[in-house]
Amino acid sequence: MSDVQRYLLRVDEDKDSAQRIAEETAQSLVSKTKSLIDVVQSLGEYINDEDASIRSKAVNYLSQVISALPNTTLSRQQVQVLCQFLCDRIEDGGAIGGLRKLQSLGRFNMEMAIMTFRALIEHFQDLMIRPHAQRLQILELLNDLMLNHRGSLKSLGDGAIVGITDLVSGEKDPRSLMIIFSILQVIMVEWDIAAKAETLFDSAFCYFPITFRPPPDDPYRITAQDLKARLRSCISASSHFAPFAFPQLLEKLDSTSPNVKKDVLQTLTACTTSYNAAAVSNWSITLWDSLKYEILNVQEEDLAEDSLVTLQAIAITLGRDLTSTNQTTHLARFLKPITNECKEELQAPQHKKAKPAGQILSSLASSSSVALLLVVKAIVPPLLTIYQDVDNIASQKALLEVLVQIFNAAVLRDEAPGMVRSSAEAEHPLAPFKDRLFEVFSQALMSSPHEEVTFRVMALKGLLRLCQVRNYLQNSEIGMVVQYLDEIVLTEDPSGREDVKDEAIQALVEISKSKHQVIMDITFPAFMANLPDPPTKDQTDYVVTLEGLARLSVEKSISDTLIRRLLSKLETVLQDDGQASYTQALLSTIDYVLSRRDLPSDTNLSSYHEKIVVTYVCKAALASVGSGPQALVEAATLEILGRLIARIVCALDEHKRRSVAIETFTLFTQEGSPFIPVLYRQDIPEKQRRTMILSMWILASVGQAADALYTVADDIDFDSLLNELTRLALVETAPTIRHYILEQIALLVNRSSTSKGLSDALRAMYNPFEAAQIDATPSIDATPIVFWIAKALLLRLSHTQEVLDHVLGRLSDNSCGPTSARGFGLLLATDEIISKQYGAKLRLLTKQKVFSICAPRIAADFRAAEASVKPNYLIALSGILKDVPTEVTMTEIATLLPLLLQSLDLPDQEVKAATIESLTVISQESPGAVEGHMSSLVNRLLQAASKPRENIARVRFNALRCLQIFPGRVKGSVLLPYGAGVIKGILPVLDDAKRHVRRMAVECRATWTNMDEPDQDA
Repeated sequence: MSDVQRYLLRVDEDKDSAQRIAEETAQSLVSKTKSLIDVVQSLGEYINDEDASIRSKAVNYLSQVISALPNTTLSRQQVQVLCQFLCDRIEDGGAIGGLRKLQSLGRFNMEMAIMTFRALIEHFQDLMIRPHAQRLQILELLNDLMLNHRGSLKSLGDGAIVGITDLVSGEKDPRSLMIIFSILQVIMVEWDIAAKAETLFDSAFCYFPITFRPPPDDPYRITAQDLKARLRSCISASSHFAPFAFPQLLEKLDSTSPNVKKDVLQTLTACTTSYNAAAVSNWSITLWDSLKYEILNVQEEDLAEDSLVTLQAIAITLGRDLTSTNQTTHLARFLKPITNECKEELQAPQHKKAKPAGQILSSLASSSSVALLLVVKAIVPPLLTIYQDVDNIASQKALLEVLVQIFNAAVLRDEAPGMVRSSAEAEHPLAPFKDRLFEVFSQALMSSPHEEVTFRVMALKGLLRLCQVRNYLQNSEIGMVVQYLDEIVLTEDPSGREDVKDEAIQALVEISKSKHQVIMDITFPAFMANLPDPPTKDQTDYVVTLEGLARLSVEKSISDTLIRRLLSKLETVLQDDGQASYTQALLSTIDYVLSRRDLPSDTNLSSYHEKIVVTYVCKAALASVGSGPQALVEAATLEILGRLIARIVCALDEHKRRSVAIETFTLFTQEGSPFIPVLYRQDIPEKQRRTMILSMWILASVGQAADALYTVADDIDFDSLLNELTRLALVETAPTIRHYILEQIALLVNRSSTSKGLSDALRAMYNPFEAAQIDATPSIDATPIVFWIAKALLLRLSHTQEVLDHVLGRLSDNSCGPTSARGFGLLLATDEIISKQYGAKLRLLTKQKVFSICAPRIAADFRAAEASVKPNYLIALSGILKDVPTEVTMTEIATLLPLLLQSLDLPDQEVKAATIESLTVISQESPGAVEGHMSSLVNRLLQAASKPRENIARVRFNALRCLQIFPGRVKGSVLLPYGAGVIKGILPVLDDAKRHVRRMAVECRATWTNMDEPDQDA
């Protein structure tokens, strides 16, 4: 049996087997055990068969054999013969694959390319009625010819264009359309299409607008946006299309569909950007007449924005390479009627069309330097006249807003890449109006009533923009603006006018980026002089001053100066034993400034280490024993100072961090000083115990260099330090201090590098009192220590099973069960200290591992537990779920859902709020899971939402949000029985005391009310 016979027998039942037969034939040709003529002759009776399907399969066999051959196997003569053979039988089907292989060979010449192309054209009517898959192959062959033999096809002239447009017509398959648009774009861009422009345009525009929606799980990943972009490239490919494109696009702009209008506007933008100036100019006024309606009569904000972009694209094209402001240019003739119409609209500044008129002018002015000059000359003088004539603040504000929009355009032109002023701009377009503009905006800012906040903010923005226009204002004028801004920040009463102060500070920041010396000369002295030495008891205005200084420290030179002056101010305040709040504000400002610096490469890092870390940690330690300013031993001050020193120490090299680590508990005090470290001492005053806050921050910031601590003394090792910290945590009565000691314990355990250290930690977790060598008493709760050590071990997945067995076992204990249940919320919670920043060991799969062990165990133990301890399991579950990714929790949803529903009956408000959040996520991700519990869930959520005396606002809001997501996700047949009850149940919540709860109640009720209405977008 011949290969072709075997192929024909297999091809319908097993295509892969048939493919292997063709590959075997190809291998025989390569090894020359068969000749090409033998293979062709073996097809004889089949390619002449009366059955078209047999003919097609026989030709397909030959195509598969050719496709399997190496590129160098066939001679030029064989390629010629095969090309002729396949072209003659192209209507039988199966020839396309072979022709695609042949055209990719180096021996496939111009004559063969033309032969293949003509075969496609001659049989296009037969070819284009074939199934999608076969039509796709034909278009891929045509695309291959365009890629590899474009010159051959181009030599056929207009005949090729007509043939191709016939071949690509009437297609609907998205894969085929992507190829068609690519082929057409090449012709439109590279060929002479003048004689066939309308034919080519029609072949593409017949597909506009694209309304394709990809099916779910589309394997080809072709989106509607892909098709739109490819078609848009065709429509905008040649200026020859302008007489056809613009009228047809403008006609479609009248569509009632926002999506179609958006598509039209984006296509118009592409056309006006791509076409030449002459083609665009012929239609520019017609385009304006259509676009202005979308802009001046705003119905959809995004459509108005797209229209502005199109309008700007027209101006950019008309102004390209233009240097003349002659009124006969395309750009000038386009702008004149627009500026005239905008002037008319601005005669009534408060009219709704005035603002969009300003946007039009700004958009056009930013298109080019010449456009800016033309717009400024036409608009600014009449605007200033109108401003002088109006006598109400609202109208003046509207006019200032238009001017600011023009200033924005001027700034954008200055920032344009490679911007060079044209000869037409010997001076800036705004230069003739500088004095008047500066006067108008200065008076509006400084002479207007302070109550006119929005008016003054607009004036402030205008002055800022004038400062930002390149080479416009002199330094003295910018300095005057800076003085205005300083006065607003430092002297104006901020009550009810924070917006003006915020804008003033931000304006100073923007000015500092280009004129930092002006800020150094004017603003810094004024702000520093405004800082008190020290403040009076009730004085707090220094906060605004410090905030302004902090935000101004963008440039390195400014921040260097600021840090030096703030440290000097801090020293002065501490010498006078000033207010703790003032000290905290100064330290916070220094910390904020340093947070914006690249400290590891900062040349001042060593200075910060000595002047801040060493100096102020030592001062705080001495102050704790009464030998220094008491402001430094306030807990809040120590927390801020701790963060500041941690920021600096983290940037130090390993050697310096080891030197800092040695001082973790001695705090840089010298031998013989009155300060004695807290460790291994009894009955320590609280002020001295507060220094453990600094010790924690030092321990965190030194990272693995903390091991240096164990080299200081023979009696300090990991085990003894852990036991001592455990003792201090057990006996500590101040919550803040205890928290920082617990953080130290967790850091030590998590960063431990030895198995012995982990074993010691495990023993301390099992019995904290034994580790601390103190007697257990009912008044001391060891639960926090247990869970902080558990957290440290779990985050690095050490002894995971033992740790979880222990903490889960505590839930059944009547005495420690309630506090242990709350401890589960700590285990996976994000912690500022136990983080990568401070060298903590964190494993990626911690949350998944902990959840996979805890969830089924909690569910099982809950069912077996006594009624008195059941709430413990529900609280513990809530604590775990809040930090576990949704995709992880969904694996156990069937087990957990009944427990979550029971958690809604707990009185604990935080647990209830977290539970509802979990139920909301579950309802979004797996609505089918909640359908069987809908009655219980709806009733409980309504109870939570409608009882403000029993539930906090967060619970009420979350309950309404959860109810709102059911329609549209849960089956309508499931929700239908509850619709009326939900709508009625939400009525009382419409009068809730909290605005955000009332708003959510309105939205939730509307969602349920409209549940049965059809989707308008469907």
